[in-house]
Amino acid sequence: MIRANRTVDSLVIRTALPAEAATVAALHARARATYYPDDGFDWQAAWTRAIERPDGQVLCAVRDARLVGIASFRTPEGAPAETVKLFQFHADPDHWRSGIGTALHTACVEQWRADGTRTAVLDVHVDNRRAQAFYARQGWVPDRQNPPAEGDHHLPLRFAVTGE
Repeated sequence: MIRANRTVDSLVIRTALPAEAATVAALHARARATYYPDDGFDWQAAWTRAIERPDGQVLCAVRDARLVGIASFRTPEGAPAETVKLFQFHADPDHWRSGIGTALHTACVEQWRADGTRTAVLDVHVDNRRAQAFYARQGWVPDRQNPPAEGDHHLPLRFAVTGE
């Protein structure tokens, strides 16, 4: 769990609350629509489960009482305890290039370090060039240990949390 709210300028990064699941899902839908068509999946239910999971965490970035960024992560099943997977990471498209993603990513890394995480992994959609460029600027690299399967539309990336 995030140890305390982290404030950068007027941006506050904190743990998401169960009552915010609909707002989180709406932000997710706006961001996801920029690179992937609507798939009809019940994202509100998925976000409710993510927020309520005892083994995971959802951080949200709030500016001027408005949710502007979200990140969901946990140790995936079968992975070593010192590995975390970033399952979802979105900034509101109306606020892109304003530092929200960088501040949210920094908060994630701080949490991972506090939790003793050594490695973070994620899968980014092959058509989401904006996200790929963002992750590269943050230090993520292609995950050579887990290359994409043939026909997969995601690129696995890896981040050395401890600077390994």
